[in-house]
Amino acid sequence: MNRYIKNKASIFFFMFFLTKHLLVNAQDVAIKTNLLYGGVMQTPNIGVEWGISPKLTIDLWAAYNPFPLGKNGYGSNNRKMKHWLIQPEFRYWLCERFNGHFFGGHLFYGQYNISNIRYLGLGDFRRQGNLAGFGFSYGYQWVLSPRWSVEGTLGVGYARLHYSKYPCKECGKRISVKNRNYLGPTRAAISIIYLLK
Repeated sequence: MNRYIKNKASIFFFMFFLTKHLLVNAQDVAIKTNLLYGGVMQTPNIGVEWGISPKLTIDLWAAYNPFPLGKNGYGSNNRKMKHWLIQPEFRYWLCERFNGHFFGGHLFYGQYNISNIRYLGLGDFRRQGNLAGFGFSYGYQWVLSPRWSVEGTLGVGYARLHYSKYPCKECGKRISVKNRNYLGPTRAAISIIYLLK
């Protein structure tokens, strides 16, 4: 068996074991949406969180915004904030999972195409690129009923941004390629949660 086939087989068995362990052994699975991100960034998003032990969970959150911002968004003049983002997080709960205080460590990766949004300091240019990073978070979950909860989360960390800068036109010649380091908030959420049992 060649090396390529061995690597593919190893990845397949690892993913099979991980999926089976998360879905079969988990007592609870939560479905959630970040109302803060949806409201401020006007971006559809969804998260799934699996319980893997009495005090540990894995949260997987994703957002996708393919929409241009017209007159009903942040204005007209070719303004857009198209992007997608995925953010997995490993959480440790101080009392029990899906209830009370937790601490987490998260990773994230995304791609973006943002133009002509002055309140972000982007001016009259379009920036297209990707970002990746990690961070640490604290949160609290309030149980409203056996199936519904509300969660607040705040995280800080590091991100590396790589992007190309263009004039703010549909098709413009690239002006520059830049990398930027970012240190600050990397996660903010007020989420509504539905718990599957």
